[in-house]
Amino acid sequence: MDMKNLDRLLRPGSIAVLGAGWALNVIEQCARMGFKGPIWPVHPTKPEIGGLKAYPSLADLPQAPDATFIGVNRFATVDVVKELSAMGAGGAVCFASGWTEAGEPELQARLVEAAGDMPILGPNCYGVINYLDGALLWPDQHGGVPVDKGVALVSQSSNIVINLGMQQRGLPVAYVACLGNAAVVGLADLAGALLDDPRVTALGLYIEGIDDAPAFAALAERALEMGKGVVAIKSGKTELSRTAAASHTASLAGSGAASSAFLRQVGVAEVNTPSELIETLKLFHVHGPRIGPRICSLSCSGGEAGLVADLAAPFGIDFPPVPEATRARLSGTLGPIVTIANPLDYHTFIWGDGPKTTEVFSAMLEAYDAGIYIIDSPRPDRCDPSGYQPAFDAIVAAQKATGKIALPVASMPENFGEGRVTEMMAQGVCSLLGLETALAAIKAAQTPAGQPGWRPSAALPPRESRMLSEAEGKALLAEAGVAVPKSVTAPTLAGLDVAGLTAPFALKGLGFAHKTEAGAVRLGLTSLEGQAEMPGATGYLVEEMVTGAVAEILLGLRRDPVYGVTLTLGMGGVTAEVLADTVTLVLPATEAQVLDAMGRLRLWPLLDGYRGRPKADMAAVARIALALGARMLADESLEEIEINPILVRPQGAVAVDALIRKV
Repeated sequence: MDMKNLDRLLRPGSIAVLGAGWALNVIEQCARMGFKGPIWPVHPTKPEIGGLKAYPSLADLPQAPDATFIGVNRFATVDVVKELSAMGAGGAVCFASGWTEAGEPELQARLVEAAGDMPILGPNCYGVINYLDGALLWPDQHGGVPVDKGVALVSQSSNIVINLGMQQRGLPVAYVACLGNAAVVGLADLAGALLDDPRVTALGLYIEGIDDAPAFAALAERALEMGKGVVAIKSGKTELSRTAAASHTASLAGSGAASSAFLRQVGVAEVNTPSELIETLKLFHVHGPRIGPRICSLSCSGGEAGLVADLAAPFGIDFPPVPEATRARLSGTLGPIVTIANPLDYHTFIWGDGPKTTEVFSAMLEAYDAGIYIIDSPRPDRCDPSGYQPAFDAIVAAQKATGKIALPVASMPENFGEGRVTEMMAQGVCSLLGLETALAAIKAAQTPAGQPGWRPSAALPPRESRMLSEAEGKALLAEAGVAVPKSVTAPTLAGLDVAGLTAPFALKGLGFAHKTEAGAVRLGLTSLEGQAEMPGATGYLVEEMVTGAVAEILLGLRRDPVYGVTLTLGMGGVTAEVLADTVTLVLPATEAQVLDAMGRLRLWPLLDGYRGRPKADMAAVARIALALGARMLADESLEEIEINPILVRPQGAVAVDALIRKV
């Protein structure tokens, strides 16, 4: 769908409403927000609704409406949509439920056919709120106010976005929009149309499923070009429905890992909670889509300095040391008793002294990309917060003086107040509520930009596949240029001829997904004499054992029904699931991206020469990953490739086990 077709629906000059009770709610909400265009209730028997003249039918309206809220039952909705489309209406919200989500895909297909070229939101959709123009196709209460600019919230769950709209954290909201079943207008369509409004500063998403990954990647790229940040909550991370029992990769890199990898690669910040979403959006609204990694923290308490350091560590936020020139400047103001460090406890010697506080706040901030100023204001109903004003003024002054980002942060959300957040935002300062939430938002705002032009490979529907024998799999790896051990195979133990191999040997039974668990692996053999048959084996493989390895790595490639082909790398061997130390990328990817991803493994130091250990040749692993990735992208019959482990030497790497599925 051409996103320009959504203009009339999202920014209507006229609104029609159907369904007596729901229509009344829509009329009341538009009136409260000051909508200036005509609103036309449509009802076959009522002469008026909400004090407005009601029209007996759509045909009786003065003209085709720009936007229509359809609050009638699902069967009547189909007929209404067909009539609206025929008369040239701009679009509609289909409120009724009972479509594909209720086992009625045929009815939803009829609705799509009835819509034709007219955009509809839903069905099973709450609607859309435009706080910029006061246009609400929304049948319920909401928590917003008119704004001149702000963020757009888009959700595949109506209730989640209703809750987000009730926030009291000072986030200016320009649009609230629901997708429902997204039968006609998809996620990228709707989000892109909202981003196109120059009054929209950032985009917040609650995503249950991405319907078109390449279109979403294009949306993220457009947002980058516009300088607008995008942050998302992606639900369903713990869903196990797609886990395949035969594959380590499946259990370690399910749909949650794939979706997180995809969002990261397109430059969309991912957060876990609604509070984190709101705080990240505040950062994007005030300061744009990204902040730098060099962070400082200031507080007038050693306890707060220690707390922020502890809470920041799990987010991967560290606090670089104070530069020597900054240290000298701070000491000149704070005196000899205060220890100059980052996080900085500046004590209370300067408390209430505006010029000195401004000097300290500015001196520290100047050396960093952004500064956290921990400040919990006293509750105004029982205390006098006026003594904190010099500190707030100093934060504003420090940002103006340095051009760096100053972030007042309340350790507990209730210790700030929405009014003060709004007041600070009017001065260009973004206040964050809740220390741990603020740290999550800061980390999210450091998400790297996506690579321009990158798109995931085309996704294929789930298909039946067969597992190749290890011998067949090793042959495929060798064809792709991957080093494998020298080996021989035979249908029986007695048929194995190891005359051309050099001991020690590894003897494996074929036909098992996990040979170790099945007792179908015997290592370190000097000959095959006396070896017993392996119950259940469909054949045997004997190969030369690899020596000199310094690491075991798991490599997995899988077809994903949304993101195309995913690559998972991590610590391998029989304890792969126990370690659960993996990273995932969506292909295509470069060698530099693969190496960068592996650098995020928790146990990366063990691969990189920790305490004098020999370094593993991880560049060789990256080359294997890219070679097999290219093979999989070129051959649609390949469904999955897993190597566990790749034995990595200081120079080179060898694949010693292979689980490959083909259609």
